[in-house]
Amino acid sequence: MKKNILYGVLALAVTVFAGCEDLDTAPEGNTTTPAQKEEVVKLDPKKVEAGVNAIFSQLSTYNPNADALGASRHNDFGYPALMMFFDANGYDVVSNDNGYNWTGNSLDYSDRGTSSYESTIVWNTLYAQIKTSNTAVASLSADSEDPTINFLLAQALASRAFNYWVLAQLYQFNYVGNENAPCVPIVTEDNSDAAIEGVERATVAEVFTLITDDLDLAIELLAKAQDGGVERADKRYVSLAVAYGLRARVNLTMQRWDEAAADASSAITEATSEGIKPATIAEVSKPYFNSVSENQWMWGVIISETDRVVTSGIVNWPSHMGSLNYGYANFSKGRQINKSLYEAIPATDVRKGWWIDANGESPILNEEEAEWMAEYAYPAYTHVKFAPYKGEVGTSTNANDIPLMRIEEMYLIKAEAEAMGGSPSTGAQTLVDFIKAYRNPEYSFSGTSATDVQEEVYFHRRVELWGEGLSWFDIMRLNKAVDRRGGGYPNATMIFNIPAKDAVLLWRLPEKEILANPKLTNADNNPGAPTPLPVPDFE
Repeated sequence: MKKNILYGVLALAVTVFAGCEDLDTAPEGNTTTPAQKEEVVKLDPKKVEAGVNAIFSQLSTYNPNADALGASRHNDFGYPALMMFFDANGYDVVSNDNGYNWTGNSLDYSDRGTSSYESTIVWNTLYAQIKTSNTAVASLSADSEDPTINFLLAQALASRAFNYWVLAQLYQFNYVGNENAPCVPIVTEDNSDAAIEGVERATVAEVFTLITDDLDLAIELLAKAQDGGVERADKRYVSLAVAYGLRARVNLTMQRWDEAAADASSAITEATSEGIKPATIAEVSKPYFNSVSENQWMWGVIISETDRVVTSGIVNWPSHMGSLNYGYANFSKGRQINKSLYEAIPATDVRKGWWIDANGESPILNEEEAEWMAEYAYPAYTHVKFAPYKGEVGTSTNANDIPLMRIEEMYLIKAEAEAMGGSPSTGAQTLVDFIKAYRNPEYSFSGTSATDVQEEVYFHRRVELWGEGLSWFDIMRLNKAVDRRGGGYPNATMIFNIPAKDAVLLWRLPEKEILANPKLTNADNNPGAPTPLPVPDFE
């Protein structure tokens, strides 16, 4: 019989972190032995569980950086806010830079300033999540034979790996060719005094070594936990399938093609055993993607109606991103798909309906939804991909769950990795089979080279994963220019053609980090770059 790991949702973040602080203290010295860690768990297992629970509750938090910013910002609500910043930096999630759009600084790259609000939010959010993960790692032994401890430790390791994977792609260019370039400081349970003594920027290779080591161990531990009858209670936690999916992403980033294909396949196999499968054409023929209960979700941020981000009304992801609920998007004019990308989607592909056309219409909308879109005069190509909470049009209860990983991504990783790993025909067949079965029954693809397949997969990633906070990572790993010409950007000041590897594409370490870290000076930061100059749009 399998045993679910259940954690009570903690009402106050301060309670969570108070519990974590207690676990930082090592008995009789600075080094905690495996036996001592086991004893801590036996003495107060609920505290350990609370520390692990904190990792995932921290993903969505109301104004966690208010003190650091000296202000309460309506784009400061945990990792979903970062997803919006990253998408706005690119060229597929289009929006109008007006008084209601809180991603304006990411549209024009002024977020790259060392004292920008976004710079602080990104850095603090990711490193706060790493700190919480480190606290849990420090309290749990990898040598334990207890499947529950195996499961708990795997959660912390996978979370830490995820956060460093995100950081690595913000503060340095893609892995291959930049292995020795400076990346970000590494802070783990082994150098928790880094806040006092400081820590230098590790190289890209060193950061990715930590990431892969963490994921390798997480996968080993989750397999042991699974064999011992322990499984996750819900999709906020990392399952074996999710851990394989995270490692597939990392291997794709590192261009370890065979490993990426193998991990994507393992993720699909393990996810299938959980009842996870791609969404059908019928399921995505309406606004969707709002709950972890949907079969295709592998991992997500679970939101409750009582969460402060929800009771705030508008300081949450659906408020900014949603078209069919009440929130900022009603007045900012929402989020649109790149016009050129939209026009490239075949009419036979169900996903074309995820955005309204030039006439403001979409075949996936019912009458109530269409009237709502018309009432707020959303511009052409505005998305209707994400349904409102419980499907209630106009709701102000913005309690949508946030997608972190869907099984569809695994098929796309598998196809690209197979092709780039030496078998373009295999990768092409994986792609064709997936698209024909789940998105476009009339789909065909005639490309034959590995690069052909990679570019075709990239097209489908841009469409399938639109708005899910992943587009920036593809731009960086594929060395793409940020070319917004022809994309339908409403502000002439936001139309750029930024070359690949331009300095402005890299985030800069926040000024406060440079000042507070004894091992860093301004010379250690990424080079400054002026915000890009607009270019004429295509006619």
